Amino acid sequence: MIKNIIYALLFVLTTNINAIAQAVLPTTWSFTTTALPTGWTQSGTAFYTSSVPTPPACKFDNTGDMVTINFASAPGNLTYYLTGNSFSGGTFIVEESVAGTTWTTLHTFTSPPAATYTLFTDIPNPASRFIRFNYTNKVLGNIGIDDVTINAGAAGPTQEINIKQGVTTIVTGGTYTANSPVSTLLPTTFTIENLGTANTLNISSVVITGPASTDFTVGSAPTTVATTSTGNLVINFTPSVAGSRNAIITINSNDADEAAYVINFNGIGGAFASEPTAQATALTFSNIKSYRFNASFTPASGSPSGYIILRRTGSAITDIPVDGTVYQRGDVIGNSMVVTSGTATAFAPNNIVASTNYYFSVFTYNGTGSFRNYLTISPLTGMVTSSGSMQPATYYNTISTSSATFVTDLHNKINPHLQQFYSNYGTKMVSIFAARDTTGDQRVLTCVYSGEEKIYTEPFDWTATGYSREHSYCHDWMPTNPASGLPEYDDYHHLFPTNQNNANVIRSNYPLGEVVTASFTYLGCKLGTDINGHVVFEPRDAQKGDAARALMYEATCYNSVSGNNWSFPNPISTSIPYGQDQDLLKRWHYQDPPSSYEIARNDFVDSLQNNRNPFIDSVQYACYIDFSTMTKIPGTPAPCITAGITDNNANNALISIAPNPNNGSFTTYYTSSKEETATIIVYDVTGRAVYANAIKLSIGINTIDLQLNELNKGIYLFEFITRNGKQNVKLVID
Repeated sequence: MIKNIIYALLFVLTTNINAIAQAVLPTTWSFTTTALPTGWTQSGTAFYTSSVPTPPACKFDNTGDMVTINFASAPGNLTYYLTGNSFSGGTFIVEESVAGTTWTTLHTFTSPPAATYTLFTDIPNPASRFIRFNYTNKVLGNIGIDDVTINAGAAGPTQEINIKQGVTTIVTGGTYTANSPVSTLLPTTFTIENLGTANTLNISSVVITGPASTDFTVGSAPTTVATTSTGNLVINFTPSVAGSRNAIITINSNDADEAAYVINFNGIGGAFASEPTAQATALTFSNIKSYRFNASFTPASGSPSGYIILRRTGSAITDIPVDGTVYQRGDVIGNSMVVTSGTATAFAPNNIVASTNYYFSVFTYNGTGSFRNYLTISPLTGMVTSSGSMQPATYYNTISTSSATFVTDLHNKINPHLQQFYSNYGTKMVSIFAARDTTGDQRVLTCVYSGEEKIYTEPFDWTATGYSREHSYCHDWMPTNPASGLPEYDDYHHLFPTNQNNANVIRSNYPLGEVVTASFTYLGCKLGTDINGHVVFEPRDAQKGDAARALMYEATCYNSVSGNNWSFPNPISTSIPYGQDQDLLKRWHYQDPPSSYEIARNDFVDSLQNNRNPFIDSVQYACYIDFSTMTKIPGTPAPCITAGITDNNANNALISIAPNPNNGSFTTYYTSSKEETATIIVYDVTGRAVYANAIKLSIGINTIDLQLNELNKGIYLFEFITRNGKQNVKLVID
């Protein structure tokens, strides 16, 4: 739910201070509690609990993880213990900054001490007021730090200025925001501190400049501030008109290193900042793939405060943001979702699937917080269509279903490949591909078995979410069990995120099947007995075809590796004296053909592993393999589906639709034994024909691309008629 907070104040003060509290030196943290000391902030880091100088320790396990310390006086030596855990190829740096904007490197680690915490000492610049530990590039492994201390520096200037508004320090160059009704005086008191211990701080002048300087006056200001004492500076703001009324307050003093202390005072007349005068221009898209693309645009004239970018799938955006509301990534506005909100003019949205139209609108805005004002007229718009399957045109040129060595040839095509690692599945598959944005700058991950939507705040954590990486082809089924860390164990083509206790544990080592009598259910999945009385696990319908293809891939990819036969086990174990039904999986394979999501996932895993799942690329390959022996089925097999998709299949032809569901753009695959003409009719739920066309067929596999984008979302009956009969397929447009 989006909260629209619009402040329309007549005689009430509202303020927004962009600053943080500062640490007093010396400052130290041993990470023994999750409560941060004053002046310390962290982003993305976790905790180690193993034996270190003072357990626990701080864990950096993703690119961009940081710990930042902001302190109020000149620093002395910086000391810390640091180690690398399975670290290789990455970069971890320690940085310093005077104002927290421009950073200078103190120490770079590309080969940190392995698994041993080692004491390091760095010497910061006395003018620095920020120290940052920054995992700038993770390739492999993590960093641990502990017992971080910033000592107080030697006696610095005898007079030292610091300015606060309330209890919050505003560093020089910082920003303070406040609003008042037009023509209404608003006095704001700033506290000037003298942190020096020897001499008086002398204030020579307070100067007001900037575009709306005439709306500001100095109410009162001290001329001197004694050591370790304070004085009050009062700035009067009387907005002459509505909107943004900004000024620069410069406090001149005898401070040696901050002689001109600057506060950017963002005044607002009325409720909102001034509306921008122009939108951004020239939205362009690049690097377009089935699972990703990049976008950028030209900044708007007039230097607005920032941009909010909305996206929608399938149709143009008509939604607009509401003034006074700050939106975060993943927030929903009508039928649109926020991609990002900020100053960036380039973005790369996630949750991209194949052959899908994505529409975008870019709005400029001015102001911060509840003062934000959007220009909602004529936003910059654009549309891009993600690519279809990125299967290289010649990828399967050496594969023939008529060859006696078909199974071996297919195996050799996809194995060997680049091994990924089970431990990196979260950072690569979840964070980059599987997870989606949702409200409040959170993310959501779907349990593939149950359909549960797990909402979390980044970074993703398997333990905190209660999720696991499920092996579709069970680890215990593998001939190489119990070994882990092997390519077959780590293969992303058959690893999927699932709820650990309510899906993964329940599935256990049971074969996949269709439950007649359930003993356990969780949302879309269940465990129970099938028609033969065997205990089986049934995933939700949307995962059935995906799971089938994952199992068929795993068996084909690793068959004969180390001399092992990877046929579907039968029996599975002494406690499961039966096996995986391959006919059922083949039926699921055709009833639930590859969706646009699965096609994109195949392409994405290919980009990591440099191999593909052939059963996603070709719906016919499954018919030619006996997965109980991992041998080729001799001759030209009849369609490997016998029920559930056709009303009449007298001509032994096979039809499938991919993707399904889709947005109205899809491909029909039909295998014909003769040249003839077929009729395609699409009916809506009332039985009304909404599309009809005649198609000429050739002998073999026919690929028919259809564009039915004008149809509304819903369920349709797709009817394919030849002289020998007809086939009916449920078509879902979403």
